[in-house]
Amino acid sequence: MQTSIHKIDTGELRQPPRWKVTRRLFVPFTTESSRVLLSEWMRFRIRQPKNFPPGPTPVPFFGNLLQLDRINPLKDFDKFAQQYGSIYGLFIGRQPAVVLTGQKMIREALITQAVEFAGRSDNMMISHISKSKGVIMANYGESWREHRRFALTTLRNFGLGKKSMEQRILEEVKYICSHLEESAGKSTDPQHLYHPATSNIIASIIFGSRFSYQDEYFQTLITNLERLTKISIGPWAMLYEIAPVLRFFPLPFRKAFQYYGRIQNHILKVVDEHKKTRVTGEPRDLIDCYLEEMEKRADQRTTFNDSQMVTLLFDLFAAGTETTSNTLRTLTLYLMTHTHIQEQCQREIDEVLGDREHVTFDDRNAMPYIQAVIHEGQRVGDIVPLSLFHTATTDTQLLGYKIPKGTIIIPYLSSALREKSQWKFPHEFNPQNFLNEKGEFVKPDAFMPFSVGSRMCLGENLARMELFLILVTVLRRFCLVWPEDAGEPDFKYIFGGTQSVKPYRLNVRLRKPVNLQ
Repeated sequence: MQTSIHKIDTGELRQPPRWKVTRRLFVPFTTESSRVLLSEWMRFRIRQPKNFPPGPTPVPFFGNLLQLDRINPLKDFDKFAQQYGSIYGLFIGRQPAVVLTGQKMIREALITQAVEFAGRSDNMMISHISKSKGVIMANYGESWREHRRFALTTLRNFGLGKKSMEQRILEEVKYICSHLEESAGKSTDPQHLYHPATSNIIASIIFGSRFSYQDEYFQTLITNLERLTKISIGPWAMLYEIAPVLRFFPLPFRKAFQYYGRIQNHILKVVDEHKKTRVTGEPRDLIDCYLEEMEKRADQRTTFNDSQMVTLLFDLFAAGTETTSNTLRTLTLYLMTHTHIQEQCQREIDEVLGDREHVTFDDRNAMPYIQAVIHEGQRVGDIVPLSLFHTATTDTQLLGYKIPKGTIIIPYLSSALREKSQWKFPHEFNPQNFLNEKGEFVKPDAFMPFSVGSRMCLGENLARMELFLILVTVLRRFCLVWPEDAGEPDFKYIFGGTQSVKPYRLNVRLRKPVNLQ
């Protein structure tokens, strides 16, 4: 009868394997298993580029992802910055990444060396969803330059910074005020108080018409956008990027493609209607302008086509909705809980507007305190803390470190917005951060909620108009009140594709009647 003790080639006897207990599994610890484990470790181990910025040690396959807090990784970014400095290296799976910390380092990379760091990753889930078209996720090149130039020019032509755009915004403010009037004296959920308005403002420019807030499809469109944004920078998106084999399984990131498809189908439907009804030389909206541009370039080699148009329209719709509405919700929370700041805003509004019916964007120049409050809301709100990831377009250097082509570049915007040396009160909501000794509005270089450089957010100017006109109109008519039965306010944020304050309840009290018709 054979024994259970095995012979090896040398004729010596080998004992049954001992089991080594690890944190997560039992591994038979033998010479052979050690060789297998070593071989697998060598196969998946991450090789750091020569003279790469210092950073925490990555582990095979996952890189540094397991060292980041799943709920809010920003505290780990801060910890690494304290340990390694204003520039440090991370690995997202096996993909090298460089984190830029502080306004000086961010500006050095994105402004001084703008071309070297203006790329976009072609391996991110959102890149695959958009097929790297449009402007937001398009890689640096001629197509991106042409479409960004077209978008900026067209937005200006349709009133950005002009009286006509003020009218579009003030039209939507009426619906916000109407909802607040109906809610006066009782508690309401402001989760979607501002979202439909900001969506409709950009929709009127893109599609040529606005939606009814009660329109079921409009509500579905906003919901799909919110869900897509949430998934696009979440744990499932990370798994999608570091483990391509998982892309074939029916996992939650598949839903992101479904949400995008639904939004895309609506846009395609509107584009088809425009093709049938448009009049050459009389553009009604951005779609008509794009179709005219396609006609002009028909005999040329061009990047303008239906697929690019749909992605560009999605980019503008998404960028023009989420960040502004989140900032307004953040401001509402802080104004409710800092009543002395709200009251000073209202005094300034009353002094400047008097009995005038409407606020204008030019009034901002006479309202330094309101401007300071709005900018402080953007700073504290910190809506896009990690910006959108860039990539290095070529082998280059930064602060003496070598940055290989394709390296992910993460501008850690939060670090600039909370940089101790740049702000009087970096960790509290205080408009004095934007006021000098004379009470004049000033904007420090560290203020970069829209990022900086060539890939700065397209919607910055529109957001500035919306924030000012909406907030002034609301504060002129209403007092924002923290509900007595709501307990202590929670100022913690929900981290995601865009960062937002936690849900809360709002009470309003009428101040004085103003005719907005």
